[in-house]
Amino acid sequence: MIKASGSQIIIKLLELAGIKTVAGIPGGSILPLYDELARSSIRHILVRQEQAAGFIAQGMARSTGIPAVCMATSGPGAMNLLTAIADARCDSVPIIAITGQVNTAMIGTDAFQEADTFGLSFPITKHSMMVKDAKDLLTAIPLAFSIATGGRPGPVLIDVPRDVQLQTVEFDSWPSIKAFGGKAASLPQVRYATSKEQVPSIIQQMAQALSQAKKPVLYLGGGCNSAKAAEGINDFLKAYETAVVTSLMGIGAVPRSYEFNFGMVGMHGSYAANLAMHDADLVLAAGVRFDDRATGAVSKFCPNATILHIDIDAAEINKILPASISLVMDLEEAFPMLTKAVKKLAQTEKSSLRGSFLDSLKKTYKETESLILGRKASIAENSINPRAFIHGLPAAAQKQGVNPSDIIVTTDVGQHQMWSAQYYPVEQARQFLTSGSLGTMGFGLPTAIGAALANPGKRVVCFSGDGSILMNIQELATLAELELDVTVIVFKNGSLGMVRQQQEYLFEKNYSASVFEKVPDFITVAKGFGIDAVNVADDKDWAGRAFAKGPHLVQVDISMDENVLPFVSAGRANIDAIRD
Repeated sequence: MIKASGSQIIIKLLELAGIKTVAGIPGGSILPLYDELARSSIRHILVRQEQAAGFIAQGMARSTGIPAVCMATSGPGAMNLLTAIADARCDSVPIIAITGQVNTAMIGTDAFQEADTFGLSFPITKHSMMVKDAKDLLTAIPLAFSIATGGRPGPVLIDVPRDVQLQTVEFDSWPSIKAFGGKAASLPQVRYATSKEQVPSIIQQMAQALSQAKKPVLYLGGGCNSAKAAEGINDFLKAYETAVVTSLMGIGAVPRSYEFNFGMVGMHGSYAANLAMHDADLVLAAGVRFDDRATGAVSKFCPNATILHIDIDAAEINKILPASISLVMDLEEAFPMLTKAVKKLAQTEKSSLRGSFLDSLKKTYKETESLILGRKASIAENSINPRAFIHGLPAAAQKQGVNPSDIIVTTDVGQHQMWSAQYYPVEQARQFLTSGSLGTMGFGLPTAIGAALANPGKRVVCFSGDGSILMNIQELATLAELELDVTVIVFKNGSLGMVRQQQEYLFEKNYSASVFEKVPDFITVAKGFGIDAVNVADDKDWAGRAFAKGPHLVQVDISMDENVLPFVSAGRANIDAIRD
């Protein structure tokens, strides 16, 4: 017979699940758990604000595919965590959030630091639980990991009252919960998955449609962004040469260097990618949900294309655009089957027409990219072309002995995010971490910390702006303490750049609350936190400092007039974008 408290059960099960690191901040309602945590093998990362704990967990989970854990106390602690949880839900990131709650008897009495964490979290998690008996933790913790990683991944929250953490219970044995290698030990069945009996027929139908297409496009989303899925997709491209475009979340599923990868589609997508989708006669959409930033005006998005849709979530099929053939299935399993089916089909005369389509798009893509990267920066003093700077960063790092394949990129949200998505040469899955659907400013720095913790030996580069960095700038203290190999690059233009840009194009240059009256000296701020900092304009050897061991901050001064182009305004087709 085993006797253990609720806190001991939580910690033991986290250890059995293979969790090595958690992030959080202690507080009154979660102190019993922290008391036990101090005796465990698990490393705790003390953040300065709970939102950062959630994003550190995201950095670990997004970069590895393995679920990560964050913690917060009741009331304001849990509420600070909710933004990061909602962000994880929107981008299908498997994190486990464990929150303290006031004693069971005090719930509903407006006790000190009481908030309905369970109720608040319910719409923004994949699953939420409140545990009112310590013995229930023996099933709740394993279930949380299984739900977070099963099917379409997502965040799970477990709210545990203080008295339940202290409650001692007896039980016969520890539940079976194995270390995770990116997948839960026992995954629940994917709801509404295509039956095994139907799969071969549907795969054959898709292969037949692909063989007959004259202008096919492979459209990849976040569901493709794992090492195994990417491997299957790249094997498919060896068997079936086609144009590739991605959503923001799909960046990295196919190397940027792939000859017919035309980049991101949508509001700020490349002209070639948007043209490919507009002219396509067939679109194979994989792990993607046709979100509004990608489609623009839905009625004008791939208007003449037959749509084949593969996704692990049945709810995404036919939600925005109707699919002629659909398959609810894990992409890691689907693509090897589709590749095999495509290889068996004889190539028709359509293959030469596909070649003409690809060559035309390739020419358009190269001409457009060369023009934009070669554009001179604004005449503002010391200003730099941010696109060229981002595009050239891997080469600058390589000169300092950092292999570009060992760089993980995180971004905040804004103009710098879109420039990074457009021009950073991402070559592999899970190399580009960004807040997609929720678009959370403050995401970049703590996520970079999490990615660095989970990937020792790699350099993490965080692209941010002088608006976004201030959202979680206090985590420079956490970064300094941990001495991680993180390079924070802040593009400084004295404004909320993306807001200002939209006001320029859509609101007759009425720059309401988007231009800062006072901009901090980020070099001095970083040094105050104990982090080496350099301004690119002031030091020719900035790269030598930026990629040296440990954390560094790099300031890049850019003009307020630099805009993200292309830009598609609401209600317009993607090919009708503003391009210059």
